[in-house]
Amino acid sequence: GDGWVLCTRCQSRHWGLHGAAGLLLVRTDLEIPCVLLQLRAAWTHGGGTWALPGGALDSHEDSVTAAAREAHEEAGIEPQHLEFKAVFSDDHGNWRYDTVIAHTNGDAGAFAANAESEDLQWVTLDKVETFSLHAGLAGAWPQLHKRVVATLNS
Repeated sequence: GDGWVLCTRCQSRHWGLHGAAGLLLVRTDLEIPCVLLQLRAAWTHGGGTWALPGGALDSHEDSVTAAAREAHEEAGIEPQHLEFKAVFSDDHGNWRYDTVIAHTNGDAGAFAANAESEDLQWVTLDKVETFSLHAGLAGAWPQLHKRVVATLNS
């Protein structure tokens, strides 16, 4: 699914011929829940900004599978540590980005696993907006924040 799509809604290029997905991982074992942010390598789309581990869907994948695969490739996240809670879709008509919200009770083995990740940080929900976020995450964060809180309260 690697390749660019010209968005009919916003006239921007988006990565992923079949759409894309990312993992919004919530660490629930801490006194204050935190989410995992990834500093994207300079050479990547949106490089130098903080985002979620994620990427293009393969033609045969659903969003949960793709997000888990990408999180493993980019951040070393082991799928057995994930408890999937919800999917939030940013639908652009001919392209869609799905944010898969999952909980973990520990660090899930997170580390900068490949060259797409310059750094990873666990960040409290109230501090996410203080980071230089990837444009897509920045735009979706207000809704994602509410969804994360809802998963913690359910």
